[in-house]
Amino acid sequence: MTRTEEKKRQLESAMAQYGKEDICLAFSGGVDSSLLLKAASDAARENGTKVYAVTFDSRLHPSCDLEIASRVAKELGGIHEVITVDELEQEEIRHNPVNRCYLCKRHLFQGLRDFAVQRGVRIILDGTNEDDLHVYRPGIQALKELEIISPLAELHMTKAEVKELAAEYGISVASRPSTPCMATRLPYDTDIDYGVLERIAQGEARLRAQIDGNVRLRLHGDIVRIEVDGNAFLRVLEIKDEIIRGLKELGFVYITLDLEGFRSGSMDLKIEK
Repeated sequence: MTRTEEKKRQLESAMAQYGKEDICLAFSGGVDSSLLLKAASDAARENGTKVYAVTFDSRLHPSCDLEIASRVAKELGGIHEVITVDELEQEEIRHNPVNRCYLCKRHLFQGLRDFAVQRGVRIILDGTNEDDLHVYRPGIQALKELEIISPLAELHMTKAEVKELAAEYGISVASRPSTPCMATRLPYDTDIDYGVLERIAQGEARLRAQIDGNVRLRLHGDIVRIEVDGNAFLRVLEIKDEIIRGLKELGFVYITLDLEGFRSGSMDLKIEK
C-alpha cells in the first residue's frame, strides 16, 4: 500500500467516525477543506447525518472565494451556509498586529462555534494540514482553544498529499492555488484599509489572468512587490509593460519583481528568525 493509499484509508476511517453525528466544517472552497467535505459528505450519506459547510463572507478575502465555495459545496454534497463577518470592526485586528492571525481565527471560529451550538452540532472541523504546523501560524492556537478538530493535521497529511488525494477523488479545485487572507499582503503594524486591499485584489486578478500558478502583491508603502513562481519569471518580463501600466492605473508607484519568487507567508520572515 502506498503512502497516499494509506492516508486515504486513514481519512475515510476518521470521517466515518466523525460522520456518525452532524458536522460543521469551516469551508473556504480551497483544496484542504474540499477534501474534508468530500470525505465527510460520503460518511454522512452512509450514516444519515448532516454536514454543514460553513463559509465566512469576509472582505479580507477575494469575493470570488465565496462563489467558488458555493459551487464546490454543491458539487460535494454539503449543506452550504454563509456567516457574514467584518473583522475590522475589531480595533485590535484593524491595526494588523503580529498576532493578527490569532485574533482573526478566534473571532471567526467563535462565530462558527456559536453557529454549531445553535444547530446542536458538537463536532467542528477545519482544514489545517501538517505543513501548516511547521510555519508561523498563530491562528492554530485559537483553533486549539476553541477545540476545533483538524483531521488532516492529525493524520499528518501534507499539502502535496492533500492535493494528490483530492485529484484522485476528482475534486474540481484539486489544483487551485491557496488564497489566504488579503491582510497578508501588508506588513504588520500597518493599518488595514479595505480600499487598499481592493486595489491589491484587482492587481492580483489582472496578473492571474495572464500568469499561471501562485501570484501575490505585497505592499510596502509606495513599493509593490510581485511574487510569482520561479518558472513564471520570463512570462512576467514578456508582459512587463502591460503589468506596469495596469498596476500604475490602480495607483501603485514603484513596481518590483521579487527574485526569490512566491513564498507563502513571506511577511513573516522576520518573525520566524
